Amino acid sequence: MSLSSAVEKMSIKQSAGGAGGRAAKCVICKGSCSGFQPHFWRKACTACGCSTVDHAPGNDLDDDQLMGRLLADSPCSHLTAKVKGGGGLRMYKRNRMIVTNPVVSRKDPTFNTTTYDWAPAGLNQKLAMQYMELFPPSQHTVSGTDGALQRRRQLLTQLPAYDQDPMKCQSLSSDEEISSMLLFVKQYKQEALGVGEVALPGEGAALEEAAMQRAAKEAKDRSDRKDAGRQQDAKVSASPSTNGMEESSKAQYRCTGCRGEVSTESPAVYAERAGYRDALWHPTCFTCSECSQGLVDLVYFWAQGKLLCGRHYCQTAWPRCSGCDELIFCKSFLTSEDGRTWHLYHYCCWKCGQSLDTPCEH
Repeated sequence: MSLSSAVEKMSIKQSAGGAGGRAAKCVICKGSCSGFQPHFWRKACTACGCSTVDHAPGNDLDDDQLMGRLLADSPCSHLTAKVKGGGGLRMYKRNRMIVTNPVVSRKDPTFNTTTYDWAPAGLNQKLAMQYMELFPPSQHTVSGTDGALQRRRQLLTQLPAYDQDPMKCQSLSSDEEISSMLLFVKQYKQEALGVGEVALPGEGAALEEAAMQRAAKEAKDRSDRKDAGRQQDAKVSASPSTNGMEESSKAQYRCTGCRGEVSTESPAVYAERAGYRDALWHPTCFTCSECSQGLVDLVYFWAQGKLLCGRHYCQTAWPRCSGCDELIFCKSFLTSEDGRTWHLYHYCCWKCGQSLDTPCEH
């Protein structure tokens, strides 16, 4: 990838009106915002000053493309599908759930249909509803509700596109910086990225077996590569945990987050990176250890024995600019007295562009 091609594609995106070209109203300002007008480098609206996240621009297609790119070339790629004619692009196979309930009346029977924009994959509807009911109704991802809007805002906050795609960045100024970012993304996809799986306590061994079979199949599909055999052996020969916590002998299950008991009749979340036999969480405890937010669509990053959202995992490796919100891959940057970091040319006033070290009327 050359710098010139990257800059060209970024300029096309900007001329199209930023995030899909949609004038999304601000959920904070509501009627007082005329619609999202993107700043040319800040992730904010020039009309009201609120962040891009507060406008939640985009649509389902944007969301699924974002997730498809993130999960591609990772152990979670089975949750994506190739886009026909897309030149290798992958789309997120987001699990939507439609619940139909009969309406009891004296007249002809009718039905109420509720559509969830997202639900845990691989579950029957009864268990999926058990999972949903562990959260307050305001967090249910029912289409057209505040819960669905909250999910989209979490996607933009926890998994910003500019943390995984150089084409979404405006601050990369050299081929070296682009290469550094691409290498970082490749590493975290193989070493830290995962998607939680929902099952009943005691079913971790079955999830582990399914993961090993997926790994073996993927290795077989890549058999034309010289190291495919070694990758398959490493996956299939992985020995089960021997920490005395074998599921068949467990008297009770403890949440890795709160250490409280997990009922054997209540759904729990497993994370492959943490070990299927070593850890499980109450669904409400499957949160980022840094910001305490629930992990959107159960996407997590595992580092030093902790769950992190994508945003905070990336910040453990690279500083983030407080001006443009992008990761800083250049060697020279500024650190202010309060510990925040900035690209040298982003340490400036929002309105006049003057350095923050120089007093201005704004």
